[in-house]
Amino acid sequence: MPLEIPVSYQEIAHCLDKSISRIESAIQAVLEETPAELYKDITNNCIYLAGGGSQIRGLDKRLTDKFNLKFVVANEPLLAVAKGTNTVLKNLNRFQSILMR
Repeated sequence: MPLEIPVSYQEIAHCLDKSISRIESAIQAVLEETPAELYKDITNNCIYLAGGGSQIRGLDKRLTDKFNLKFVVANEPLLAVAKGTNTVLKNLNRFQSILMR
């Protein structure tokens, strides 16, 4: 028989903590390799979160607090990656130097 068991936000957060810590480590590694001029743009603007994981409640605030950089969930985060890929594919000549690294 199906059984309904209430799960608290804290229990879910605890289960996701290890995965989010890995995301934080990956962000840290990328930021350490980021050229100074790009890092300055990031500090002046923000980092957009996209995809399903971006909708984890409080992720943007946690990352903002951890890195002292502004993180914002993109508009239509579930479609953002597909739309960005579409833009790149339609303009391959403009993005050639980025794609060939």
